[in-house]
Amino acid sequence: MLRRVTAFLLIGCFVALTHAQARRPMTFEDLMKMRRLGDIAVSPDSRWVMFSATDVDLAKNTKTSHLFIVPVSGGETRALTASMAGESRGRFSPDGKQILFGSAREGGQQIWLADFDTEKGTIGEPHKLTSMSTEADGATWSPDSKQILFVSAVYPFCNDDECNKKHDEEKAQSKVKAQVFTHLLYRHWNVFTGEKRSHLFLVSVDGGAPRDLNPGDEHDVPPFSLGGPDDYGFSPDGKEIAFAENVDPVPAISTNSDIFTLRLDDPNAKPVKISTAAGGDHWPAYSPDGKYIAWRSQERAGYESDKFRLVLYDRSTKQIKDLLPNFDRWVDEFVWGTDSQRIYFTAGDAGEEPIFTVDLDGAHLARFIYPHQGQGEFGDLHVLGNGATPEGESLIASRMRVEQPSEVVKVVREQSGIITDWKTDQKTQEQFRLLGAPFPKTIIVLTHLNEPVLKQLDLPKLESFWFPSIGKVNVQGFLIKPPGFDASKKYPVKFLIHGGPQGAWGDSWSYRWNAELLAANGYVVVMVNPRGSTGYGQAFVDGVNGDWGGKPYIDLMRGLDYVETHYPFIDKSRECALGASYGGYMANWILGHTTRFKCIVSHDGMFNPESAYGTTEELWFNEWEFKGTPWSNRPGYRRWSPMLAETNFKTPTLVIHGQLDYRLDVSEGYQLFTALQRMNVPSKMLYFPDEGHWVLKPQNSQLWYKTVNDWVDEWTK
Repeated sequence: MLRRVTAFLLIGCFVALTHAQARRPMTFEDLMKMRRLGDIAVSPDSRWVMFSATDVDLAKNTKTSHLFIVPVSGGETRALTASMAGESRGRFSPDGKQILFGSAREGGQQIWLADFDTEKGTIGEPHKLTSMSTEADGATWSPDSKQILFVSAVYPFCNDDECNKKHDEEKAQSKVKAQVFTHLLYRHWNVFTGEKRSHLFLVSVDGGAPRDLNPGDEHDVPPFSLGGPDDYGFSPDGKEIAFAENVDPVPAISTNSDIFTLRLDDPNAKPVKISTAAGGDHWPAYSPDGKYIAWRSQERAGYESDKFRLVLYDRSTKQIKDLLPNFDRWVDEFVWGTDSQRIYFTAGDAGEEPIFTVDLDGAHLARFIYPHQGQGEFGDLHVLGNGATPEGESLIASRMRVEQPSEVVKVVREQSGIITDWKTDQKTQEQFRLLGAPFPKTIIVLTHLNEPVLKQLDLPKLESFWFPSIGKVNVQGFLIKPPGFDASKKYPVKFLIHGGPQGAWGDSWSYRWNAELLAANGYVVVMVNPRGSTGYGQAFVDGVNGDWGGKPYIDLMRGLDYVETHYPFIDKSRECALGASYGGYMANWILGHTTRFKCIVSHDGMFNPESAYGTTEELWFNEWEFKGTPWSNRPGYRRWSPMLAETNFKTPTLVIHGQLDYRLDVSEGYQLFTALQRMNVPSKMLYFPDEGHWVLKPQNSQLWYKTVNDWVDEWTK
């Protein structure tokens, strides 16, 4: 009997060993091998999904995007394009006969066209449509498939492309590179803005000179954006466009983008402003029947993180209605239903991004699908298109999880579903819950871009926890265990602090701060969503305003206290705090207010709020968050200044900053590193001369991960 038991134990050990060998911790090289999903488009007949995906060549330090296609019904993913320069932003023509895409295959980004065979899902030989010296991007089709709307940055005083080309050549040939500034926002994000401004252009698919739809306009159309849907679009009859523009005289202190319409059938027509909110208005989208325009809108001026509402503009009555006045979440991406009777949208909610549906009277709001909180059933979803299928109306979306990069999925709602209303669970004021039965749903994964890599890796699931914090508020956090986790062991901790501050951790994948990769070398990764985080209601978001080192700091420390108490495998004597942007600020604040951490990593963090005000470009952010300017509210800037606690600095700190970061100037990193060195605190600075607020180049990213992990290992292992 003993021998039989021993035999079973040996077999069990062999199986466990085989599994362990099959699943290993992720490496940086694995991360770089993963194909990155980009733009997605659905064919007019709902048969095909076209998407771009980016491949990274670590040795060449390059990223190249190509177009792929997959049947909506499921099946093989095939490449459509393969030029050395790459292609992106593929779009089907409304008549289904052509596709367009952007490519620099002949030097400079231009718009290309190719015939499309809807039966076979193949394209013909592409040909170049535009030849703008200022390049062309952001192309979208007119409803009749005869014209294309696109964006190009031009000199407002130029009337044609020859003028733009002449001025560009003169600047390139001049030995003097000096610039003269006469207004604020002379640089933005990671570039100096110069004299050029983005304009919308219209060009025929038969070629010819593009028409500038914003001639002489000295504002950007559309405004600067870090991503998301287009800030412009056609009416269904093709006779009008809607677009966003910020015409305030000092854009550096304004978030007030407005929605304008412009008639295309009248060459003398002028833009007409139709929005009325004091805050930002973005992403106008006409209903399929042409009766309405929906967009995202913010009420408060100067606050980039005010609640994003979904508003509806009636084109006949010219009235604007907030569709969801009682919905206390940000409306993110949205698409119209094919019958123009409802809108589908995503909204962050407690670390997930579910899909909702609302009808045009706003009376019925329901989840299109219902993710079970904290279980990661659906993860982070982004709505991209919709269409009719035999199973019922469906949505095409991208989905990612903390352990899986983005894939294309089809979300099907059965027609027999019963609408249930959005209500508040009074027992948990901080969290919204949908009470009632959700629609029956099905998620079909259409692509498997990274399956060969992912099946080799041990990628632990995200675990959620809640804890009470100051003000009788419940706060959510997340935890990822290391690969090969052993509950009998003690593990060091990487305590990650998100940026924004109006951002959030959740069930999502990242290439810049990948939680799985940070856990891979034997760490428990802990992430807390303190006051200021999105997905918990606007009052929770507003909780960071004017209180940067107050309640958010307490939330973070109490979250760490909670995991130390409730998870016995955590070694609280070996913890490191890491953060970027606002997370970098908080890392600096922690440096002067506690010695509980063995080390700190501060990436692009604010060190001196007063100097940060004078060197940033988006002044609206600092003026809102610190309740004024340094001269109108100096105590507010100094109260939350990490610099003023520098005599308390004792924790070994790695400082990281990029020269091209104009949101938080590199001088903030220099000041911090200087203080640490003069205080004789063990410290190191990683400086990137060719990166901005984010580290994007593959080999720079490789150095970033190595330097960060080596620093944490040095002080915790």
